[in-house]
Amino acid sequence: MFFDSHAHLDDEKFTDDRAEVIARAKENGVTHIVNIGADMESSARSIGLTQQYDMIYATVGVHPHDAKKVIVSDYDQLAQWTRLDKVVAIGEIGLDYYYDLSPRELQREVFIRQLDVARQTHMPIVIHDRDAHGETMEILKREGKGLIGVVHCFAGSMEMAAELIKMGWYIGCDGPVTFKNAAKLPEIMKKIPLERLLIETDSPYLTPVPFRGKRNEPAYVRFVAEHIAGLRGVSIEEIAKATTQNVCDLFQIKL
Repeated sequence: MFFDSHAHLDDEKFTDDRAEVIARAKENGVTHIVNIGADMESSARSIGLTQQYDMIYATVGVHPHDAKKVIVSDYDQLAQWTRLDKVVAIGEIGLDYYYDLSPRELQREVFIRQLDVARQTHMPIVIHDRDAHGETMEILKREGKGLIGVVHCFAGSMEMAAELIKMGWYIGCDGPVTFKNAAKLPEIMKKIPLERLLIETDSPYLTPVPFRGKRNEPAYVRFVAEHIAGLRGVSIEEIAKATTQNVCDLFQIKL
């Protein structure tokens, strides 16, 4: 039983075969999926998917790429959406200093404002952090006190992972752990406490080996689980069971 904790099934890359993709996920042991909001429009689409499919939950939030599009009323809308039964977190939010598609100062401002929405609504958080590890941690420590969440597609150091875990946070792992150039990531996934690990696909992105280069989909989360199981010397069933429980614990989901 796999729980894909981070997918973007509302993406246009799934327009022609979304139902088939979801059916394949079920056939490959994926029982539940969290579909992630990346801007106001995709957050609304994610909520729509929760109404179509029992197995799908949603998050709502604005990705740092789209920080420049945020208007003040969006924060109230995000808060209102959190009242819906299958909306489980604020996200994905954070900083992206690799693409810099929104000004960094604006990214930081929108990130902090959304942390405040999470605090007010008592919701966990899904973090996007690319090439901004230091500032992400600084903001979480200063503005995110008392909040918990997951740093999705973790790409930081072992020291950063340990700090997050000490804060009660979770680490998200997806396709890059299977890449030959994964660098320090496999060692981190081997060492972190299993009770703090989530598996994810980030579909349609970050496709794991052996399908790297093709469109990703939730069915492929098993390859992430298999790779982590091999690194840790445990069964894939143990990884599946633990990570499913972790998603439920973080997002307060009762299966």
